[in-house]
Amino acid sequence: MATSKASAVWEGGLRGGKGSFKGASGAIGGDYSFRTRFEGAPGTNPEELIAAAHASCLSMALSAGLEAAGTPPTRIATSAACTIEKIGDGFRITGMKLEVRGVVKGLDQAAFATAAENAKKGCPVSQALMNNVPMQLDARLES
Repeated sequence: MATSKASAVWEGGLRGGKGSFKGASGAIGGDYSFRTRFEGAPGTNPEELIAAAHASCLSMALSAGLEAAGTPPTRIATSAACTIEKIGDGFRITGMKLEVRGVVKGLDQAAFATAAENAKKGCPVSQALMNNVPMQLDARLES
């Protein structure tokens, strides 16, 4: 069983405070604040990390599914947009938009779209968000 770890520290109040996070591997880390999370200031935020995790996971799941079907991809590129909105007194992640582009020899658009939808359903990050965050998927082959 693989276990990934990360840690975060927040100092101060919500609006004036600041935080930092780091992955145990040392490969990821950064600073974040109320402004980077809710006001579009330069920097990262938890939703960007969720989007990166989802894009990475979906790319791997789609690659694995295509390979298992005998049509290994040359390239899979996924972007994810995680939306957070103020709802009532708090905030909630209200959507994830996934755009997948693939280069796969011997596969048509319909088969690619089906494979991408299956990968979305099977990807562990999708499963963690399923029934809680609405997801949209746009999957297209590129030449």
